[in-house]
Amino acid sequence: MSTAVNLAEIARRRYTTKAFDPSRTIPAETMEQLRTLLRFAPSSVNSQPWHFVIASSEPGKALVAQGTQGNFAYNAPKVMRASHVVVLCARTELGDEHLTAVLNQEDADGRFATPEAKAGQANSRGGYVKLHREIGDTAVWAQKQVYLALGELLLGAAALGLDACPMEGFDPAAVNAALGLNSRGLSAVVLVALGYHAEEDFNAKLPKSRLPAAAVISEI
Repeated sequence: MSTAVNLAEIARRRYTTKAFDPSRTIPAETMEQLRTLLRFAPSSVNSQPWHFVIASSEPGKALVAQGTQGNFAYNAPKVMRASHVVVLCARTELGDEHLTAVLNQEDADGRFATPEAKAGQANSRGGYVKLHREIGDTAVWAQKQVYLALGELLLGAAALGLDACPMEGFDPAAVNAALGLNSRGLSAVVLVALGYHAEEDFNAKLPKSRLPAAAVISEI
Protein backbone atom coordinates (compact mmCIF):
# COMPACT_ATOMS: atom_id res chain seq x y z
CA MET A 1 0.00 0.00 0.00
CA SER A 2 1.40 3.38 -1.00
CA THR A 3 1.71 6.20 1.51
CA ALA A 4 0.04 9.47 0.52
CA VAL A 5 2.33 12.46 0.21
CA ASN A 6 1.35 15.42 2.37
CA LEU A 7 1.96 18.27 -0.06
CA ALA A 8 0.77 20.88 2.43
CA GLU A 9 3.39 19.77 4.94
CA ILE A 10 6.10 19.83 2.27
CA ALA A 11 5.06 23.36 1.25
CA ARG A 12 5.23 24.52 4.87
CA ARG A 13 8.65 22.92 5.37
CA ARG A 14 10.27 24.11 2.13
CA TYR A 15 12.25 27.34 2.35
CA THR A 16 15.00 29.21 0.51
CA THR A 17 18.35 27.94 1.72
CA LYS A 18 20.97 30.62 2.35
CA ALA A 19 24.01 28.42 3.12
CA PHE A 20 24.88 24.92 1.92
CA ASP A 21 27.01 22.18 3.43
CA PRO A 22 29.72 21.54 0.79
CA SER A 23 30.58 18.16 2.32
CA ARG A 24 27.23 16.62 1.37
CA THR A 25 26.46 15.45 -2.15
CA ILE A 26 23.05 14.59 -3.57
CA PRO A 27 22.87 10.87 -4.47
CA ALA A 28 22.85 10.07 -8.20
CA GLU A 29 19.46 8.34 -8.01
CA THR A 30 17.92 11.40 -6.39
CA MET A 31 19.29 13.67 -9.11
CA GLU A 32 17.86 11.32 -11.72
CA GLN A 33 14.40 11.90 -10.23
CA LEU A 34 14.91 15.66 -10.52
CA ARG A 35 16.01 15.30 -14.14
CA THR A 36 12.78 13.46 -14.81
CA LEU A 37 10.78 16.22 -13.13
CA LEU A 38 12.43 18.80 -15.36
CA ARG A 39 11.89 16.79 -18.55
CA PHE A 40 8.24 16.18 -17.80
CA ALA A 41 7.37 19.68 -16.58
CA PRO A 42 4.28 21.20 -18.25
CA SER A 43 4.55 23.84 -20.95
CA SER A 44 2.11 25.73 -23.13
CA VAL A 45 1.05 23.53 -26.10
CA ASN A 46 3.87 21.18 -25.06
CA SER A 47 6.34 23.62 -26.62
CA GLN A 48 9.14 22.61 -24.21
CA PRO A 49 11.06 25.84 -24.89
CA TRP A 50 13.85 25.12 -22.43
CA HIS A 51 17.18 23.55 -21.68
CA PHE A 52 18.62 22.70 -18.27
CA VAL A 53 22.35 22.84 -17.52
CA ILE A 54 23.26 20.92 -14.36
CA ALA A 55 26.62 21.74 -12.77
CA SER A 56 27.97 19.37 -10.13
CA SER A 57 31.74 19.53 -10.65
CA GLU A 58 33.85 22.31 -9.18
CA PRO A 59 34.84 23.59 -12.66
CA GLY A 60 31.21 23.49 -13.76
CA LYS A 61 30.00 25.43 -10.75
CA ALA A 62 32.84 27.91 -11.21
CA LEU A 63 31.57 28.63 -14.73
CA VAL A 64 28.09 29.33 -13.37
CA ALA A 65 29.59 31.45 -10.61
CA GLN A 66 30.99 33.82 -13.25
CA GLY A 67 27.49 35.25 -13.25
CA THR A 68 27.66 35.99 -9.51
CA GLN A 69 30.33 38.66 -9.47
CA GLY A 70 30.08 42.33 -8.59
CA ASN A 71 26.59 43.20 -7.37
CA PHE A 72 25.67 39.51 -7.23
CA ALA A 73 28.68 38.32 -5.20
CA TYR A 74 26.40 37.40 -2.30
CA ASN A 75 25.14 34.45 -4.35
CA ALA A 76 28.58 33.07 -5.25
CA PRO A 77 28.93 30.93 -2.08
CA LYS A 78 25.52 29.37 -2.72
CA VAL A 79 26.62 28.33 -6.18
CA MET A 80 30.02 27.02 -5.15
CA ARG A 81 29.01 25.27 -1.91
CA ALA A 82 25.86 23.57 -3.25
CA SER A 83 25.97 19.96 -4.36
CA HIS A 84 24.41 20.79 -7.74
CA VAL A 85 23.36 23.97 -9.52
CA VAL A 86 20.72 23.98 -12.23
CA VAL A 87 20.74 26.72 -14.85
CA LEU A 88 17.22 26.91 -16.24
CA CYS A 89 17.43 28.32 -19.77
CA ALA A 90 14.83 29.48 -22.26
CA ARG A 91 15.06 29.24 -26.01
CA THR A 92 15.41 32.69 -27.52
CA GLU A 93 13.42 31.57 -30.56
CA LEU A 94 11.08 28.67 -31.25
CA GLY A 95 12.36 27.74 -34.67
CA ASP A 96 11.06 25.14 -37.08
CA GLU A 97 13.82 22.67 -36.16
CA HIS A 98 12.75 22.64 -32.52
CA LEU A 99 9.04 22.46 -33.34
CA THR A 100 9.66 19.54 -35.71
CA ALA A 101 11.69 17.70 -33.08
CA VAL A 102 8.87 18.08 -30.54
CA LEU A 103 6.26 16.92 -33.06
CA ASN A 104 8.30 13.90 -34.13
CA GLN A 105 8.87 12.93 -30.49
CA GLU A 106 5.13 13.11 -29.82
CA ASP A 107 4.59 10.89 -32.85
CA ALA A 108 7.22 8.38 -31.67
CA ASP A 109 5.59 8.33 -28.23
CA GLY A 110 2.25 7.35 -29.79
CA ARG A 111 0.26 10.53 -29.26
CA PHE A 112 -1.27 10.55 -32.76
CA ALA A 113 -3.78 7.96 -33.92
CA THR A 114 -3.83 9.33 -37.46
CA PRO A 115 -1.73 11.55 -39.74
CA GLU A 116 -4.54 14.09 -39.48
CA ALA A 117 -4.13 14.24 -35.70
CA LYS A 118 -0.42 14.92 -36.10
CA ALA A 119 -1.09 17.66 -38.63
CA GLY A 120 -3.68 19.17 -36.31
CA GLN A 121 -1.22 19.34 -33.45
CA ALA A 122 1.41 20.91 -35.68
CA ASN A 123 -1.05 23.54 -36.88
CA SER A 124 -2.33 24.29 -33.38
CA ARG A 125 1.12 24.70 -31.81
CA GLY A 126 2.38 26.55 -34.85
CA GLY A 127 -0.51 28.97 -34.56
CA TYR A 128 0.45 29.89 -31.01
CA VAL A 129 4.09 30.28 -31.96
CA LYS A 130 3.12 32.49 -34.91
CA LEU A 131 0.95 34.60 -32.62
CA HIS A 132 3.78 35.21 -30.17
CA ARG A 133 6.20 35.96 -32.98
CA GLU A 134 3.79 38.60 -34.29
CA ILE A 135 3.33 40.06 -30.82
CA GLY A 136 7.07 40.04 -30.36
CA ASP A 137 7.11 38.31 -26.99
CA THR A 138 8.34 34.81 -27.90
CA ALA A 139 11.25 35.05 -25.45
CA VAL A 140 8.96 36.18 -22.61
CA TRP A 141 6.48 33.40 -23.40
CA ALA A 142 9.31 30.86 -23.28
CA GLN A 143 10.53 32.23 -19.95
CA LYS A 144 7.06 31.77 -18.46
CA GLN A 145 7.25 28.08 -19.32
CA VAL A 146 10.67 27.86 -17.65
CA TYR A 147 9.11 29.10 -14.41
CA LEU A 148 6.60 26.24 -14.56
CA ALA A 149 9.59 23.88 -14.56
CA LEU A 150 11.12 25.88 -11.69
CA GLY A 151 8.03 25.29 -9.56
CA GLU A 152 8.15 21.56 -10.21
CA LEU A 153 11.85 21.46 -9.36
CA LEU A 154 11.46 23.29 -6.04
CA LEU A 155 8.52 21.20 -4.85
CA GLY A 156 10.16 18.00 -6.04
CA ALA A 157 13.43 18.81 -4.30
CA ALA A 158 11.60 19.45 -1.02
CA ALA A 159 9.66 16.20 -1.38
CA LEU A 160 12.97 14.35 -1.78
CA GLY A 161 14.40 15.92 1.39
CA LEU A 162 16.68 18.37 -0.41
CA ASP A 163 17.28 22.05 0.21
CA ALA A 164 17.15 24.58 -2.60
CA CYS A 165 17.78 28.24 -3.36
CA PRO A 166 16.30 29.78 -6.52
CA MET A 167 18.25 32.82 -7.72
CA GLU A 168 17.50 35.62 -10.13
CA GLY A 169 20.38 37.57 -8.58
CA PHE A 170 22.97 36.87 -11.27
CA ASP A 171 24.19 38.30 -14.56
CA PRO A 172 22.51 36.29 -17.36
CA ALA A 173 24.88 37.69 -19.98
CA ALA A 174 27.90 36.46 -18.01
CA VAL A 175 26.40 32.99 -17.55
CA ASN A 176 25.41 32.86 -21.22
CA ALA A 177 29.00 33.69 -22.19
CA ALA A 178 30.58 31.26 -19.72
CA LEU A 179 28.38 28.35 -20.85
CA GLY A 180 28.25 29.25 -24.55
CA LEU A 181 24.46 29.50 -24.45
CA ASN A 182 23.92 32.24 -27.02
CA SER A 183 25.36 30.15 -29.84
CA ARG A 184 22.85 27.43 -28.94
CA GLY A 185 19.89 29.80 -29.08
CA LEU A 186 19.50 29.76 -25.29
CA SER A 187 19.56 32.29 -22.47
CA ALA A 188 19.84 31.68 -18.72
CA VAL A 189 16.67 32.64 -16.84
CA VAL A 190 17.07 31.47 -13.25
CA LEU A 191 19.55 29.45 -11.18
CA VAL A 192 18.70 26.87 -8.53
CA ALA A 193 21.30 25.69 -6.03
CA LEU A 194 20.53 22.24 -4.62
CA GLY A 195 21.95 20.30 -1.71
CA TYR A 196 21.72 20.25 2.08
CA HIS A 197 21.73 23.31 4.32
CA ALA A 198 24.65 24.10 6.58
CA GLU A 199 24.38 24.68 10.30
CA GLU A 200 25.02 28.39 9.78
CA ASP A 201 22.00 28.75 7.48
CA PHE A 202 20.06 31.40 9.41
CA ASN A 203 16.94 30.96 7.29
CA ALA A 204 16.56 27.34 8.38
CA LYS A 205 15.86 28.51 11.92
CA LEU A 206 13.30 31.19 11.09
CA PRO A 207 9.54 30.57 11.03
CA LYS A 208 8.03 30.62 7.56
CA SER A 209 5.79 33.62 6.92
CA ARG A 210 2.99 34.06 4.40
CA LEU A 211 -0.09 36.25 4.20
CA PRO A 212 -3.24 34.56 5.56
CA ALA A 213 -5.28 32.41 3.18
CA ALA A 214 -8.13 34.92 3.13
CA ALA A 215 -5.78 37.59 1.76
CA VAL A 216 -4.59 35.56 -1.23
CA ILE A 217 -7.39 33.06 -1.97
CA SER A 218 -10.96 33.88 -2.97
CA GLU A 219 -13.74 31.33 -3.23
CA ILE A 220 -16.56 31.90 -5.75
